[in-house]
Amino acid sequence: MTNTINRLITGLQRLGIAFGPMQLLTVTGRRSGRLLTFPIAVNELDGGRYIFQAFPKAAWVANVRAAETVTLTRGRRSTTARLVELPVDQRGPVLRNLVATSPASVGSRFVTTGLAEEATPDGVAAAADRIAVFRVEPA
Repeated sequence: MTNTINRLITGLQRLGIAFGPMQLLTVTGRRSGRLLTFPIAVNELDGGRYIFQAFPKAAWVANVRAAETVTLTRGRRSTTARLVELPVDQRGPVLRNLVATSPASVGSRFVTTGLAEEATPDGVAAAADRIAVFRVEPA
């Protein structure tokens, strides 16, 4: 089901239809060297833009860690960016803010994917060591 939804989101984005916080993240594969594209939510919080790992062992996380830059595409507009991973001790407040200011489904997603035990702001923040958080910066 997730792959079907990802293909739908990717197709709509490539047609120039942007919705919600969704963007396409294109990164060079760390092993294949091929460009790989993933639909991803880019969230604006406290004046910054952040990308959160929502699934354990998400392939894009390992590829982003190995890449210097990525391309983010929203509709027909693309930008090159650096994704800077926050240290574990800095993730909690950002995760807490994300869950506190988002629909309940955001906190629930971390629970249903096994990354957090509780869908509350404090429950997701307590799982900071299992959830990668990247700040989007200009390249």
